[in-house]
Amino acid sequence: MALAIYSLLFYLLTPLILLRLLWRGQKSPEYRQRWAERFGFVPSIETGRKVIWVHSVSVGETLAAVPMIKQLQVRYPDALLVVTTMTPTGSARVKAVFGSSVYHVYAPYDLPDVLYRFLNRIHPDVLVIMETELWPNLVHRCRDRNIPVVVANARLSEKSARGYQKFSALTLPMLQRINCIAAQHEDDGERFLGLGLSEHQLVVTGNIKFDLSLDDEIKARAQSLKAQWQGDSKRPVLLAASTHRGEDEIILDSFEQVRLSFPELLLVLVPRHPERFDEVFQCCSNRGLQVIRHSSGESPSLEDQVLLGDTMGELLLFFGACDIAFVGGSLVPVGGHNLIEPAAWKVPVLSGPHLFNFSEASRLLLEAEGMVVCEGVGVIAHQVTELLQNPVSATQMGAAAKLVADNNRGALDQLLDIIERQLLER
Repeated sequence: MALAIYSLLFYLLTPLILLRLLWRGQKSPEYRQRWAERFGFVPSIETGRKVIWVHSVSVGETLAAVPMIKQLQVRYPDALLVVTTMTPTGSARVKAVFGSSVYHVYAPYDLPDVLYRFLNRIHPDVLVIMETELWPNLVHRCRDRNIPVVVANARLSEKSARGYQKFSALTLPMLQRINCIAAQHEDDGERFLGLGLSEHQLVVTGNIKFDLSLDDEIKARAQSLKAQWQGDSKRPVLLAASTHRGEDEIILDSFEQVRLSFPELLLVLVPRHPERFDEVFQCCSNRGLQVIRHSSGESPSLEDQVLLGDTMGELLLFFGACDIAFVGGSLVPVGGHNLIEPAAWKVPVLSGPHLFNFSEASRLLLEAEGMVVCEGVGVIAHQVTELLQNPVSATQMGAAAKLVADNNRGALDQLLDIIERQLLER
């Protein structure tokens, strides 16, 4: 009964969902495109080969899934990888990384007839959901067709757990139909168990984002980019990554305080969402700062104070080209973004206090003194100044962060083994 009521409400809300797509399309025209895919109207796949369906919501989940998808392609060279996303930015990442080597479309809405149409066209042998994108109808329809469902790199904050608990009539039957949840940490696992997941459905693997690989090519590109940014003066570079609305002003205020002691400091400011690129550029200009766009292809001159990172898919490279990294989504209650990428580059990590999306990674980094949590303009400015004034301390902090990244690898292999077992048992 609960599932039927949920489905009815979803149908009734569909016009509002489409209106929201139109509204978002005012700034990002991609949201107005490919609506048919969201309703399951996708090209049919010929049967006769294994189909592994990987679903990631947006950019963050997609980037986390990239190493897993590449390894699945190696393990199952004859299989077809179907990769779905919900956002245009996630879609763009899939296309940029994999091209035509995977079958990519938008994920279907969680409606019975839409899922019926979609599943009839792609015939998946297993569904791998990245992190915690759980949809009741999706899980039920897959289980009805004997399609194993694996939740990979799963995380569940206390806030999210409380939200799922309020709808236990939907949550419990859904969890009971999931084959395996591969949780990032024991705390995440305990929260899933508290919602009704059984112990035999749970495996704590760790965070697959620690299994980041930096090859020689990207290291060389990062070194070249850093040389461009620093110029002949070898100016220091502060990267503020994945910022959200409400954070840019704090970062810019902190930056202007640091410039009193380090006037040559270059701020590389990278908003999380592309629809905010122009807004943040204007924000910098209104302050009288000399700002240059990374998309222009020009190297910043000594007179340029801010470089706006207005391209997609280059943040990992940017982390390798900076001296200090501040990771956004943490000064506002978003929950933080990937702290592991700067750590893997041996870069000192700064963050705001809102870190529930990366609670375990932040705990490990804080305990190792590879990261500092900053709240407010003055604290950020102080920490950046301290690190610039004490390069030995900055080097030690970066080394501590990298040690954490190196010591927590191995989750990816466990996850691949889980997927393999589900395929064999089907």
